[in-house]
Amino acid sequence: MPAEPAVPTASLTPRKDAALRAFAGVEAVPGSSKPDPILVADGVTRRFGGLTAVDVGHVEIQRGSITALIGPNGAGKSTFFNLLTGFDTPDDGTWTFNGQSLAGVPSHKVARRGMVRTFQLTKALSRLTVMQNMLLGATGQRGENFWRAILPMTWRKQEQENTARAEELLARFKLDKKRDDFAGTMSGGQRKLLEMARALMVGPEMVMLDEPMAGVNPALTQSLLGHVKALREDGMTVLFVEHDMDMVRDISDWVLVMAQGRVIAEGPPDAIMADEAVIDAYLGGHHDAPLDEAQEQEQLAAAEAELREQEGDR
Repeated sequence: MPAEPAVPTASLTPRKDAALRAFAGVEAVPGSSKPDPILVADGVTRRFGGLTAVDVGHVEIQRGSITALIGPNGAGKSTFFNLLTGFDTPDDGTWTFNGQSLAGVPSHKVARRGMVRTFQLTKALSRLTVMQNMLLGATGQRGENFWRAILPMTWRKQEQENTARAEELLARFKLDKKRDDFAGTMSGGQRKLLEMARALMVGPEMVMLDEPMAGVNPALTQSLLGHVKALREDGMTVLFVEHDMDMVRDISDWVLVMAQGRVIAEGPPDAIMADEAVIDAYLGGHHDAPLDEAQEQEQLAAAEAELREQEGDR
Protein backbone atom coordinates (compact mmCIF):
# COMPACT_ATOMS: atom_id res chain seq x y z
CA MET A 1 0.00 0.00 0.00
CA PRO A 2 1.18 3.57 -0.62
CA ALA A 3 3.22 5.19 2.11
CA GLU A 4 1.32 7.64 4.28
CA PRO A 5 1.75 11.17 2.87
CA ALA A 6 3.92 13.32 5.07
CA VAL A 7 2.48 16.51 6.47
CA PRO A 8 4.91 19.39 5.93
CA THR A 9 5.84 21.31 9.04
CA ALA A 10 7.74 24.50 9.67
CA SER A 11 10.83 22.47 10.61
CA LEU A 12 11.07 20.84 7.17
CA THR A 13 13.58 22.21 4.69
CA PRO A 14 12.47 22.56 1.05
CA ARG A 15 14.59 19.54 -0.01
CA LYS A 16 13.30 17.40 2.86
CA ASP A 17 9.74 18.38 2.04
CA ALA A 18 10.30 17.55 -1.65
CA ALA A 19 11.71 14.13 -0.75
CA LEU A 20 8.78 13.28 1.52
CA ARG A 21 6.28 14.39 -1.13
CA ALA A 22 8.03 12.19 -3.72
CA PHE A 23 7.58 9.16 -1.46
CA ALA A 24 3.98 9.97 -0.52
CA GLY A 25 2.47 7.78 -3.25
CA VAL A 26 5.10 5.03 -3.24
CA GLU A 27 4.09 1.53 -2.15
CA ALA A 28 5.91 0.41 1.00
CA VAL A 29 6.83 -2.99 -0.48
CA PRO A 30 10.17 -4.44 -1.64
CA GLY A 31 11.02 -3.37 -5.18
CA SER A 32 8.53 -0.49 -5.30
CA SER A 33 8.78 1.99 -8.18
CA LYS A 34 9.94 5.53 -7.42
CA PRO A 35 8.91 8.73 -9.24
CA ASP A 36 12.47 9.65 -10.29
CA PRO A 37 15.02 6.92 -9.52
CA ILE A 38 18.68 7.82 -9.91
CA LEU A 39 19.89 4.25 -9.26
CA VAL A 40 18.11 1.05 -10.35
CA ALA A 41 19.32 -2.50 -9.65
CA ASP A 42 17.79 -5.68 -11.13
CA GLY A 43 18.60 -9.27 -10.26
CA VAL A 44 21.98 -8.47 -8.66
CA THR A 45 23.50 -11.57 -7.06
CA ARG A 46 26.88 -12.39 -5.56
CA ARG A 47 27.91 -15.85 -4.40
CA PHE A 48 30.94 -16.95 -2.45
CA GLY A 49 31.15 -20.70 -2.92
CA GLY A 50 27.87 -22.10 -1.60
CA LEU A 51 26.94 -18.85 0.16
CA THR A 52 24.69 -16.34 -1.60
CA ALA A 53 25.75 -13.03 -0.04
CA VAL A 54 23.54 -10.79 -2.21
CA ASP A 55 20.32 -11.67 -4.03
CA VAL A 56 18.55 -8.37 -4.77
CA GLY A 57 15.58 -8.64 -7.11
CA HIS A 58 14.71 -5.01 -7.81
CA VAL A 59 15.67 -1.79 -6.03
CA GLU A 60 15.17 1.85 -6.97
CA ILE A 61 16.77 4.79 -5.15
CA GLN A 62 14.83 8.05 -5.37
CA ARG A 63 16.78 11.07 -6.59
CA GLY A 64 17.32 13.87 -4.07
CA SER A 65 16.49 11.73 -1.03
CA ILE A 66 18.30 10.18 1.92
CA THR A 67 17.74 6.42 1.91
CA ALA A 68 18.95 4.20 4.75
CA LEU A 69 20.01 0.60 4.19
CA ILE A 70 19.66 -1.42 7.38
CA GLY A 71 19.90 -5.06 8.38
CA PRO A 72 21.72 -7.43 10.72
CA ASN A 73 25.43 -8.12 10.44
CA GLY A 74 26.08 -10.38 7.46
CA ALA A 75 22.94 -9.24 5.62
CA GLY A 76 25.00 -8.28 2.53
CA LYS A 77 24.81 -4.49 2.80
CA SER A 78 28.50 -3.69 2.28
CA THR A 79 28.81 -6.34 -0.42
CA PHE A 80 25.87 -4.73 -2.23
CA PHE A 81 27.66 -1.37 -1.97
CA ASN A 82 30.81 -2.94 -3.43
CA LEU A 83 28.89 -4.38 -6.38
CA LEU A 84 27.14 -1.12 -7.23
CA THR A 85 30.33 0.95 -7.07
CA GLY A 86 32.65 -1.34 -9.03
CA PHE A 87 34.71 -2.67 -6.10
CA ASP A 88 33.37 -6.18 -6.71
CA THR A 89 31.78 -8.03 -9.63
CA PRO A 90 28.35 -9.69 -9.35
CA ASP A 91 27.57 -13.14 -10.69
CA ASP A 92 24.35 -11.89 -12.29
CA GLY A 93 22.31 -8.73 -12.63
CA THR A 94 22.19 -5.26 -14.11
CA TRP A 95 22.19 -1.82 -12.53
CA THR A 96 22.03 1.69 -13.93
CA PHE A 97 22.93 5.16 -12.71
CA ASN A 98 21.13 8.04 -14.41
CA GLY A 99 19.87 5.50 -16.94
CA GLN A 100 23.37 4.33 -17.91
CA SER A 101 24.60 0.81 -17.19
CA LEU A 102 27.44 0.47 -14.68
CA ALA A 103 28.03 -3.24 -15.32
CA GLY A 104 31.75 -3.78 -15.78
CA VAL A 105 32.62 -0.14 -15.07
CA PRO A 106 35.65 0.10 -12.73
CA SER A 107 35.30 1.98 -9.45
CA HIS A 108 37.27 5.08 -10.49
CA LYS A 109 35.06 5.54 -13.55
CA VAL A 110 31.93 5.06 -11.44
CA ALA A 111 33.15 7.98 -9.31
CA ARG A 112 33.75 10.10 -12.41
CA ARG A 113 30.16 9.49 -13.46
CA GLY A 114 28.99 11.05 -10.21
CA MET A 115 28.47 8.16 -7.75
CA VAL A 116 31.00 8.09 -4.92
CA ARG A 117 31.26 6.13 -1.69
CA THR A 118 32.95 6.02 1.69
CA PHE A 119 33.96 2.93 3.63
CA GLN A 120 33.14 1.45 7.01
CA LEU A 121 36.89 1.47 7.72
CA THR A 122 38.26 4.83 6.59
CA LYS A 123 40.69 4.89 3.68
CA ALA A 124 42.63 8.05 4.52
CA LEU A 125 46.29 7.91 3.42
CA SER A 126 48.00 8.30 6.77
CA ARG A 127 51.38 9.54 5.54
CA LEU A 128 49.92 12.28 3.39
CA THR A 129 48.64 15.55 4.76
CA VAL A 130 44.95 16.33 4.96
CA MET A 131 45.26 18.70 1.98
CA GLN A 132 47.12 16.09 -0.07
CA ASN A 133 44.35 13.58 0.69
CA MET A 134 41.79 16.10 -0.54
CA LEU A 135 43.65 16.84 -3.78
CA LEU A 136 43.84 13.11 -4.54
CA GLY A 137 40.03 13.12 -4.66
CA ALA A 138 39.95 15.51 -7.61
CA THR A 139 39.52 13.80 -10.99
CA GLY A 140 40.84 14.60 -14.45
CA GLN A 141 43.97 16.37 -13.21
CA ARG A 142 46.04 17.51 -16.18
CA GLY A 143 49.30 17.33 -14.25
CA GLU A 144 48.99 13.55 -14.09
CA ASN A 145 49.89 13.36 -17.80
CA PHE A 146 53.64 12.86 -18.29
CA TRP A 147 54.10 15.47 -21.03
CA ARG A 148 51.85 18.06 -19.43
CA ALA A 149 53.59 17.58 -16.07
CA ILE A 150 56.76 19.19 -17.46
CA LEU A 151 54.72 22.22 -18.63
CA PRO A 152 53.27 23.86 -15.49
CA MET A 153 51.29 26.40 -17.52
CA THR A 154 49.01 23.56 -18.69
CA TRP A 155 47.93 22.44 -15.22
CA ARG A 156 48.73 25.16 -12.67
CA LYS A 157 45.38 26.97 -12.98
CA GLN A 158 43.47 23.71 -12.53
CA GLU A 159 45.54 22.85 -9.45
CA GLN A 160 44.76 26.26 -7.97
CA GLU A 161 41.05 25.66 -8.57
CA ASN A 162 41.26 22.21 -6.97
CA THR A 163 43.10 23.66 -3.97
CA ALA A 164 40.45 26.36 -3.56
CA ARG A 165 37.73 23.70 -3.72
CA ALA A 166 39.57 21.62 -1.11
CA GLU A 167 39.98 24.63 1.19
CA GLU A 168 36.25 25.34 0.91
CA LEU A 169 35.31 21.75 1.79
CA LEU A 170 37.79 21.56 4.68
CA ALA A 171 36.26 24.74 6.12
CA ARG A 172 32.77 23.29 5.68
CA PHE A 173 33.76 20.14 7.60
CA LYS A 174 35.72 22.16 10.17
CA LEU A 175 38.99 20.52 9.20
CA ASP A 176 40.71 23.63 7.84
CA LYS A 177 43.02 23.89 10.85
CA LYS A 178 44.18 20.35 10.10
CA ARG A 179 45.07 20.99 6.46
CA ASP A 180 48.83 20.51 6.97
CA ASP A 181 48.58 17.68 9.53
CA PHE A 182 49.24 14.10 8.52
CA ALA A 183 45.97 12.19 8.14
CA GLY A 184 47.36 9.49 10.42
CA THR A 185 47.32 11.87 13.39
CA MET A 186 43.56 12.44 13.16
CA SER A 187 40.90 10.79 15.32
CA GLY A 188 38.53 8.21 13.85
CA GLY A 189 35.72 10.74 13.63
CA GLN A 190 37.93 13.30 11.91
CA ARG A 191 38.96 10.68 9.37
CA LYS A 192 35.27 10.01 8.66
CA LEU A 193 34.83 13.73 8.01
CA LEU A 194 37.92 13.79 5.79
CA GLU A 195 36.70 10.83 3.75
CA MET A 196 33.32 12.47 3.23
CA ALA A 197 34.93 15.79 2.28
CA ARG A 198 37.33 14.07 -0.14
CA ALA A 199 34.42 12.25 -1.81
CA LEU A 200 32.83 15.63 -2.56
CA MET A 201 35.88 16.80 -4.52
CA VAL A 202 34.40 15.21 -7.66
CA GLY A 203 31.10 17.11 -7.32
CA PRO A 204 29.01 13.91 -7.14
CA GLU A 205 25.29 13.47 -7.71
CA MET A 206 25.05 10.50 -5.33
CA VAL A 207 26.99 9.72 -2.16
CA MET A 208 27.01 6.22 -0.62
CA LEU A 209 28.09 6.10 3.02
CA ASP A 210 28.99 2.76 4.61
CA GLU A 211 28.33 3.13 8.36
CA PRO A 212 29.40 6.79 8.57
CA MET A 213 28.82 6.90 12.35
CA ALA A 214 30.75 3.72 13.23
CA GLY A 215 33.52 4.41 15.75
CA VAL A 216 32.68 8.10 16.02
CA ASN A 217 32.58 9.69 19.46
CA PRO A 218 29.34 11.43 20.52
CA ALA A 219 30.88 14.88 20.11
CA LEU A 220 31.30 14.34 16.36
CA THR A 221 28.18 12.27 15.75
CA GLN A 222 25.84 15.25 15.59
CA SER A 223 28.28 17.03 13.29
CA LEU A 224 28.30 14.06 10.91
CA LEU A 225 24.50 13.85 10.99
CA GLY A 226 24.32 17.50 10.03
CA HIS A 227 26.73 16.98 7.15
CA VAL A 228 24.69 14.04 5.81
CA LYS A 229 21.53 16.16 5.85
CA ALA A 230 23.44 18.98 4.14
CA LEU A 231 24.27 16.68 1.22
CA ARG A 232 20.56 16.41 0.41
CA GLU A 233 20.14 20.16 0.81
CA ASP A 234 22.88 20.59 -1.81
CA GLY A 235 20.84 18.49 -4.23
CA MET A 236 22.67 15.20 -3.81
CA THR A 237 21.18 11.73 -3.29
CA VAL A 238 22.39 9.77 -0.25
CA LEU A 239 22.30 6.02 0.38
CA PHE A 240 23.80 5.04 3.72
CA VAL A 241 24.26 1.97 5.92
CA GLU A 242 23.59 2.44 9.63
CA HIS A 243 22.69 0.34 12.67
CA ASP A 244 21.52 3.06 15.06
CA MET A 245 17.76 3.20 14.59
CA ASP A 246 17.44 6.62 16.20
CA MET A 247 19.83 8.05 13.61
CA VAL A 248 17.99 6.26 10.81
CA ARG A 249 14.69 7.74 11.94
CA ASP A 250 16.26 11.19 12.31
CA ILE A 251 17.86 11.64 8.91
CA SER A 252 16.33 9.19 6.42
CA ASP A 253 13.38 9.77 4.10
CA TRP A 254 13.07 6.09 3.13
CA VAL A 255 14.47 2.83 4.49
CA LEU A 256 15.51 -0.42 2.80
CA VAL A 257 15.90 -3.55 4.93
CA MET A 258 18.21 -6.42 3.94
CA ALA A 259 18.38 -9.87 5.52
CA GLN A 260 20.30 -12.87 4.20
CA GLY A 261 21.21 -10.94 1.06
CA ARG A 262 17.65 -9.98 0.10
CA VAL A 263 15.64 -6.79 0.45
CA ILE A 264 12.79 -7.91 2.71
CA ALA A 265 11.08 -4.55 3.32
CA GLU A 266 11.15 -0.89 2.44
CA GLY A 267 9.15 2.14 3.43
CA PRO A 268 9.11 5.29 5.61
CA PRO A 269 11.24 5.06 8.79
CA ASP A 270 8.34 4.95 11.27
CA ALA A 271 6.54 2.22 9.31
CA ILE A 272 9.71 0.14 9.03
CA MET A 273 10.40 0.38 12.77
CA ALA A 274 6.92 -1.02 13.46
CA ASP A 275 7.08 -3.80 10.83
CA GLU A 276 6.95 -7.21 12.54
CA ALA A 277 8.97 -8.86 9.75
CA VAL A 278 11.72 -6.26 10.19
CA ILE A 279 11.70 -6.60 13.97
CA ASP A 280 11.98 -10.36 13.60
CA ALA A 281 14.75 -10.31 10.97
CA TYR A 282 16.73 -7.31 12.14
CA LEU A 283 16.19 -7.20 15.88
CA GLY A 284 15.32 -10.84 16.52
CA GLY A 285 12.26 -9.67 18.42
CA HIS A 286 10.50 -13.01 18.80
CA HIS A 287 13.61 -14.65 20.21
CA ASP A 288 13.89 -12.20 23.09
CA ALA A 289 10.22 -11.52 23.75
CA PRO A 290 9.09 -12.40 27.29
CA LEU A 291 7.04 -15.60 27.58
CA ASP A 292 3.47 -15.54 28.85
CA GLU A 293 2.40 -17.89 31.68
CA ALA A 294 1.08 -20.61 29.36
CA GLN A 295 4.33 -20.66 27.36
CA GLU A 296 6.36 -20.84 30.56
CA GLN A 297 4.32 -23.82 31.81
CA GLU A 298 4.62 -25.55 28.43
CA GLN A 299 8.41 -25.16 28.34
CA LEU A 300 8.70 -26.24 31.99
CA ALA A 301 6.62 -29.37 31.33
CA ALA A 302 8.74 -30.20 28.27
CA ALA A 303 11.94 -29.79 30.28
CA GLU A 304 10.63 -32.02 33.11
CA ALA A 305 9.55 -34.69 30.60
CA GLU A 306 12.99 -34.64 28.99
CA LEU A 307 14.64 -34.93 32.41
CA ARG A 308 12.46 -37.94 33.35
CA GLU A 309 13.27 -39.58 30.04
CA GLN A 310 17.00 -39.10 30.62
CA GLU A 311 16.72 -40.58 34.14
CA GLY A 312 14.80 -43.57 32.76
CA ASP A 313 17.65 -44.31 30.32
CA ARG A 314 20.22 -44.59 33.11
